[in-house]
Amino acid sequence: MRSSLAPGVWFLRAFSRDSWFRGFILLITFFIYTCYHMSRKPISVVKSRLHHNCSGIIQPTNNTHSINDTTWCNWAPFDQSNYKELLGAVDNAFLVAYAIGMFISGIFGERLPLRYYLSAGMLLSGLFTALFGLGYFWNIHVLWYFVLVQICNGLAQTTGWPSVVACVGNWFGKGKRGLIMGIWNSHTSVGNILGSLIAGIWVDEQWGLSFIVPGIITAIMGLITFFFLIECERPLPPHMVESEDSQDLPEDSHSNRDSSLESAVTYSKEPGAQPAAISFFGALRIPGVIEFSLCLLFAKLVSYTFLYWLPLYIFNVVHFTAKEAGDLSTLFDVGGIIGGILAGLISDYTNGRATTCCVMLILAAPMVLSSLTGRLVTTSVMLIISGALVNGPYALITTAVSADLGTHKSLKGNAKALSTVTAIIDGTGSIGAALGPLLAGLISPTGWNNVFYMLISADILACLLLCRLVYKEVLAWKSSLHRDRG
Repeated sequence: MRSSLAPGVWFLRAFSRDSWFRGFILLITFFIYTCYHMSRKPISVVKSRLHHNCSGIIQPTNNTHSINDTTWCNWAPFDQSNYKELLGAVDNAFLVAYAIGMFISGIFGERLPLRYYLSAGMLLSGLFTALFGLGYFWNIHVLWYFVLVQICNGLAQTTGWPSVVACVGNWFGKGKRGLIMGIWNSHTSVGNILGSLIAGIWVDEQWGLSFIVPGIITAIMGLITFFFLIECERPLPPHMVESEDSQDLPEDSHSNRDSSLESAVTYSKEPGAQPAAISFFGALRIPGVIEFSLCLLFAKLVSYTFLYWLPLYIFNVVHFTAKEAGDLSTLFDVGGIIGGILAGLISDYTNGRATTCCVMLILAAPMVLSSLTGRLVTTSVMLIISGALVNGPYALITTAVSADLGTHKSLKGNAKALSTVTAIIDGTGSIGAALGPLLAGLISPTGWNNVFYMLISADILACLLLCRLVYKEVLAWKSSLHRDRG
C-alpha cells in the first residue's frame, strides 16, 4: 500500500520545521543577551544617586549631619571628593575582569555544551547583579564589597557573547548574515534601554532594587535557556533519511515523521567525527582578526564611555533629575539599534564590512562632540544619530565580522573556531571598554570637553586600523567592475 504523502511533502515539512527552529534560536539568543546587557546598565543610572548635591534636600529630623553638609544624603564610600575615581574603580572592576575572562571564555565555549555554559553564566550573573543591589538593604559602605561583586559579575558575563554568536553562526549561513545579525544585535541596545528604564523606577528611592530586579530576570532567563536552547543545526542521521522503498510501506510507518524532525535536532555525531578546536594563536593567524580586534578596542572605548558616563554627564551638566537623565540616555541606544541594522544591510549589499565600519566611524567623530547641546530636542536627535554611528561599527564587528572570520575559508570548513575568534575580537574590544570609563573618570575633572576629544581620537584610531582591509575591499570592487564590463 503506497503512502498518500507526495515525495516532496516530507522535504517541505522539514524545511518548514527547520525555519521554525532558526527563528526560535534567533529569538531566544536575542533575549539571552538582552538580559546580559540589561544587568550591566543599572550602575550607570545609579551613579547619580550614589553621589549628588544634597543642599536642596530636606534633612530628616533624626539626621545628625551639619546643616551646611552637602554630602549627607550620599552613599558612603562614594560621598568623598574623589567619588569619580571610586565610581571609575567600580566600573573597571567589571570591565577588566570581563576583558581578561573573555580570552579564556571562548576556549571553554568550544569544549563545553553551550546550553550548560550559558545557563550557568546567566544564573551567576543574575546572582552577582542582585548582590550589588543587596548592598543597599544590608547597609554596606565598604568599597571592596562592590568591587569584588563587579569582578565576579564581569567573569560570569564572559560566558554570554562567544556562546550566543557561536550558536547563531551555527544556524545561519553567510548569505544575509550582516542584515540578520544587525537586527539580532539590537539586543545590546534593547538591554541597555530596559536596564535604564528598570533602574530608573527605583533610583530615587530604594536604588538596590535597580539591581535586584534585573538580576532576578537574568536568572530566570538562565533557567529558560537550560530547558529550551538548541545549540546547533545537525543533519539527519542515516536511519532517518527516507528512501524510495519506504514509500511502499504502510501508512502507519509515516506517522513518526514529524517526531523524527525533532529528533534530528538533538541528534549528535560520533565524537570522532568532530573537528578539532582551533588554538588561540591559530585563530590570530586568520586574516583580518587582528585588525578588526584592534579596531573594536577603540570602538568599544567610545561606546562604553557613553554607556557608563552619559547619564551622569546629563545629570551634572544638563541638570536633569536622575530618572530623566537615565531615560534620555536611552536615546543613544535607540540610535544603536538603527545603526546596527543599517551597518549590516549596507555591508551585505556592498560586501564591504571594513569600509562600512570606517565610513561610519569617520562620520561619528564630529557627531560625538556636538551630541549634547543643552537643548532637549536637539540633544535627543543628536544622541540618536551619534548612537547609530558609534554602535553601528561596534555591532557589525562583534556579530557578522566575527562570524565571517570564525568560518573563514582558510579553516576549510572547521566551524570550531567560531567561539574562539569571537572571544578574541570581543576580548580585545573589552580592553577598550575598560579603558574608556577609566579615562573618562580621570579626565572629567579637567572638563567634559576633554572627554569628548578623547572619544574623537579613539574614533580616528579605529579608522586607521582598518585602512589595509578597506584598500583590499576597494581593489575587489574594481576587479568586479572590470569583470562586469568585460
